[in-house]
Formats: sequence, C-alpha cells, structure tokens
Amino acid sequence: MKARYRIIFIGILVIVLAAIRFYESSLFYDPLIRFFKSSDYLRDKIPEFKPGLLILNTFFRYTLNSLISVGIIAIAFVDRNIVKFSAVLFLLLFGIAGSVFTYLVFTIENEHFLALFYVRRFLIHPVFILVLLPAFYYYRMHNRRRKNLN
Repeated sequence: MKARYRIIFIGILVIVLAAIRFYESSLFYDPLIRFFKSSDYLRDKIPEFKPGLLILNTFFRYTLNSLISVGIIAIAFVDRNIVKFSAVLFLLLFGIAGSVFTYLVFTIENEHFLALFYVRRFLIHPVFILVLLPAFYYYRMHNRRRKNLN
C-alpha cells in the first residue's frame, strides 16, 4: 500500500478514536464521566450506578479503542509479528487493568476514588498506542541500522 493511502487510513482511524471520545456520553453508560469532571469529586459522594453495566460498557469501549489502535499499528508497520505482539499486549493490559477496575468498582470507597479514576481513564482512553507507536518505530529503526552494519 502506498504511503499516502496508509496516512489517509491512519487519519480516518484517528478520527474514529476522536469521535468515540467526543460522543462518549451518548455512546456509553458511564455516570462517572460527569462525577470526575466536577472539580470537587474527592469530597462528593459517588453517584449511584449499575456496576455490571458500567464494567460492560468500559470493556466495550476498551475493545473498540484497542481494535482501532491495532488497526493503526497494522497500517503503520505492515508487519504481522508487530501486530500480533501489540494485540497480545492489549489483551494482557485488558486482563490486568480490567481486573483492577472491576475490583475497584465493587469495593469503591472515598479513598479509592483516585485509583478508580486512573485505572478507568487508562481503560477508556487509547493511551497505550501512544507508547506502542514510538516503541515499534524505534524497534524498526534499530533493526534497519543493525542490518546496514552487517
């Protein structure tokens, strides 16, 4: 695939990620969005919510963001091994962060607000791709340099 088409497809996928973020309130059940936007949430009482529905929607959003992120990586690097590795990393992160999030949702207390806030944020925003793209780029550049030296 030509570079300009790859850039266009990556741009479209980034716009889809932005649309998910922009329409998050109408697409997903998450009463914590409004709660954490308030400036004094550490002193407020957590709003009533349905834990199962919140967890399901958070995992659905993580899955959408992850699929789009793996798509961006696949288009950017066109390397099956990199795509498989990134998919495994996304699944591993899903298992770890998802377990912690589920635990925090069911045991929420005032002292856990910040932990819930950060774990939830890590799950609902595609921040992992911001780590993986430069890492894979560096990996590819390092391999090219090594091949040129041989």
